[in-house]
Amino acid sequence: MTNKKQPLVLWFKQIRLSDVGLVGGKNASLGEMFSNLSKLGIKVPNGFAITAAAYRHFLQVTGLKKQIADTLKNLNTSNLRDLQARGKAVRQMILNAAIPTDLTDQIRVSYKELGKLYSANPDVAVRSSATAEDLPGASFAGQQETYLNVVGINEVLKAVKKGFASLFTDRAISYRHDKGFSHFDVALSIGVQKMVRSDVGSSGVAFTIDTETGFDNVVVINSIFGLGEFIVQGTVTPDELVIFKPTLSKSYNSLISRKLGRKNIKLVYGRSGTVKANVSPADQAKFALSDKEALKLAKWCVSIENYFSKKYKHYQAMDIEWAKDGKSKELYIVQARPETVHSMANKNIHSEYQLKGKGKVLVSGIAVGSKIASGKVRVISSPKKINDFKPGEVLVTQITDPDWEPVMKIASAIITDKGGRTSHAAIVSRELGIACVVGTENATKKLKTVQMVTVDCSSGNKGEILSGKVPFKLLEHRIDKLPVTRTKLMVNIGEPAEAFKFHSMPASGVGLGRLEFIIMEDVKIHPNALLDYHKLKSSNDSEKKKIVVQIDDLTSGYSDKVQYYVDTVAAGVAKIGAAFYPREVIIRFSDFKTNEYRSLVGGQLYEPIEENPMLGWRGASRYYDPKFAEAFKLECRALNKVRQEFGLVNVVPMVPFCRTVEEGAKTLKIMKDTGVHKKGRVPVMSCVKFLRTFSWLMNFWIFLTACPSGRTTSCS
Repeated sequence: MTNKKQPLVLWFKQIRLSDVGLVGGKNASLGEMFSNLSKLGIKVPNGFAITAAAYRHFLQVTGLKKQIADTLKNLNTSNLRDLQARGKAVRQMILNAAIPTDLTDQIRVSYKELGKLYSANPDVAVRSSATAEDLPGASFAGQQETYLNVVGINEVLKAVKKGFASLFTDRAISYRHDKGFSHFDVALSIGVQKMVRSDVGSSGVAFTIDTETGFDNVVVINSIFGLGEFIVQGTVTPDELVIFKPTLSKSYNSLISRKLGRKNIKLVYGRSGTVKANVSPADQAKFALSDKEALKLAKWCVSIENYFSKKYKHYQAMDIEWAKDGKSKELYIVQARPETVHSMANKNIHSEYQLKGKGKVLVSGIAVGSKIASGKVRVISSPKKINDFKPGEVLVTQITDPDWEPVMKIASAIITDKGGRTSHAAIVSRELGIACVVGTENATKKLKTVQMVTVDCSSGNKGEILSGKVPFKLLEHRIDKLPVTRTKLMVNIGEPAEAFKFHSMPASGVGLGRLEFIIMEDVKIHPNALLDYHKLKSSNDSEKKKIVVQIDDLTSGYSDKVQYYVDTVAAGVAKIGAAFYPREVIIRFSDFKTNEYRSLVGGQLYEPIEENPMLGWRGASRYYDPKFAEAFKLECRALNKVRQEFGLVNVVPMVPFCRTVEEGAKTLKIMKDTGVHKKGRVPVMSCVKFLRTFSWLMNFWIFLTACPSGRTTSCS
């Protein structure tokens, strides 16, 4: 008999976090948000939950509990063929059984009531919510199925039964076994929620922490067009937007980084369910969220984090799913759960992987985590072929979904053609603690089965697959054991992608951050080529036409090519400034030599060939030169954006390789004219004052060393 104290169906407004044992983590969070965070203007679509009591009632009335237990008895999850056979048998038992009449009646009534709030036969999402998910040591999220655009009570009932059956997918059975959960300790609740029309809008995932480094002062938003399933599956590489929390709270435009994803397809409504559709080239070149929408969403995410961090004692950061309705243009939160990887990590230990050798770069993509691993490649095109996979191999495939999890847990590393940091492959790799590179685009074509490779994720955002078994080492630093020094220690940061990784270092700030790395790795184009873009485009010269094609490819999403330069440089500087905020961060203006500038796209048009570039046209000598002054002003604009728009006033500019007092004065004038160097705004040491003092001291030293004793009059 069903316990009468436990209802079979509950509306979101009736649910709180304390009901997690009855409705699971997802539904408990939805109920809490719907009831309390809507007061802050955060929109959550309405719905109801079919409780875990209803699931147990279903098993009891149908006699399925004993049948399932008998079928799974003495199962060895390492035997993949046996796991697949038994899992399929259990799922079929559930699908063949009839839902009890009393439960069916309550679902019918609730669906009809939801229709009164929206429209008759509303389109709903039917999602599972396991009663043990999102708890310490366990993350069941994504293991069960989700059904979108479900319309009509008969289809809802079918989806509910499919949801019950999905508690016994191969990956879910395997996961529970590995975590030590009984198959009947975990029950399933089903959420039935009104759909947001993101099929004609956009959707995505937001984390209130950087998922790769654990840096918790940012909100990282991933966004795509269409329904959100493609972002989780890794079918599409999403846009990535990074918002800095401390200055967001001070009303700055703190969207410090925007990276356009490859959103060539989307998931939309079909006649029933969903279908795949192409994204137009014009939309591919657009961000799925506007800057204004991203900032609004980030504020919601921070509010959700602040609220739940008081409820969940073990967690601080949140993993949030959102959707934008393409018809109403409104944003909605459709799920929220605690982030389970970095929230549980030991903050006093800093692990650092270092390569001890070199290997040819075969493929590159987006790094997940910061580890290094080696192994033999196993290219697999379908989860039906996972039985070929051997422990310790490197899994290479287009995308993964939960069906791949039995082999993912025995892989030394994972590489995918598609997906971003919030794809299934990335999420599972973080939880398993293994190296992963996603979004390579061509790994399945470039890499061959049994080929030995090394997967390197140790160098920031870029992950590389190297040929052969390259030796590496792991260093573990105990931050809480480091001695306290009277000397203020500062760090040098090369690439911005590495900055977040070192946020927890007990440094007094950044002694040197270089624009050259940002220009070389992120911009990749000579600034003068961007300033002259329209001239180059109208030229009939074949070399210039090739340069325009390269520029267009690198600046996709930007009609204003100059703004691309400013935004990209500003984003790189901002990441370094944000990682150490509010500590001082000294950023050096560009100090490329002519041969280095020539290596940029279009550089050959603007750079002379010098016999000794080391002593040539570099540093401050460029900044006031008519051939480069406008390019230097772009660097100044980027620094202005970082300080004034993003609010990162801890960033301080530095002028390099300044040879004379006159050069210093001319440079300072340009800085002042562009708004970088104004009294009370930027604590820049006056290089003119410094150079005058330095020049006087140097002349005095030359005088003393060059003039023989007793012959001072001849050296006047």
